[in-house]
Amino acid sequence: MTLSGINPGKTLLAVVEQGGYPDFTALYETMGYEVVMVKTPRKAISYLKKNPVAMLVAEFNFQTDFRDRTSSLESILASVQHQQAINVVIFLDKVNIERFERVSSRFSIFNTLTFPFDEDQLRKAVAITD
Repeated sequence: MTLSGINPGKTLLAVVEQGGYPDFTALYETMGYEVVMVKTPRKAISYLKKNPVAMLVAEFNFQTDFRDRTSSLESILASVQHQQAINVVIFLDKVNIERFERVSSRFSIFNTLTFPFDEDQLRKAVAITD
């Protein structure tokens, strides 16, 4: 889907930096989301500054080259702090759980999925109950 003409009430922004897992767009759409997919944190931050979203799905990729952060996810999460109604779902590798705990202690995370996970787990993770 393009980055314009989106219904903000049910928009899901998927940030796929490294990938290596299936494209879940069809699953998100069956749940009623309008899906916007970006491949870089910079594009995610730019989109989030201009557009409200209901759900943000992103990866936690530990990066040793940052001196003040553990990953680019922190920059993305900092950019959504002004959006009160956003739900954040994070995908992460088991080896990074401890590193992710430092991030999750500072930001509001709706749900976390550790690889490998199946579509049913993802469906439950991105479900918003009213």
